[in-house]
Amino acid sequence: MRLFVGVELDERVKEAAAQIADSLRLNLEQRLDARWVPPANLHITLWFLGEVEQSRVEPTVQAIDAPFHEPAFDLEISGLGAFPPAGSPRVLWLGVTSGSTQLARLHAELNRRLEPIGFVPERRAYSAHLTIARVKEMSRLFRIARSEISFAAEQRMLAVAVSARSPSFEAACRRKVQRTRHCCGYH
Repeated sequence: MRLFVGVELDERVKEAAAQIADSLRLNLEQRLDARWVPPANLHITLWFLGEVEQSRVEPTVQAIDAPFHEPAFDLEISGLGAFPPAGSPRVLWLGVTSGSTQLARLHAELNRRLEPIGFVPERRAYSAHLTIARVKEMSRLFRIARSEISFAAEQRMLAVAVSARSPSFEAACRRKVQRTRHCCGYH
């Protein structure tokens, strides 16, 4: 039997998350082939246990059935992200901006309850999120857009600024550098 432990969302949150997912699906449908989570199935996973043998189901349910020590708390869902954070995304999610500390404590308590019955905790840190889609395939253009760009920020770059009044980045940089030629490596 396939099992997970999660936080059930109220209908208002499910509807709002579903609207965001629908908007993304419509905007990305030509670039992204994904399996979108139906609104009724939206939840915040605390621990995905995977396929569990029938003989372990009852001890697992007993381990999580007792009340948790964490008092009730508020959750706030905001922001969009993807796993993994770099490269081709496999999961699209909405972030938990308030309540993630409490969720992490619940996750830690689950570890303490489930480890004695044979579940091995994940090595990576718990990351509270609301999965809205699992990516099957995406277009090459979308993969390129997710590529990382890194560079070394040199001291002379600190003299370059963009003014909101400037018609273009290049013009703003040229003016700023001309005015500050005497500092930050422009001797």
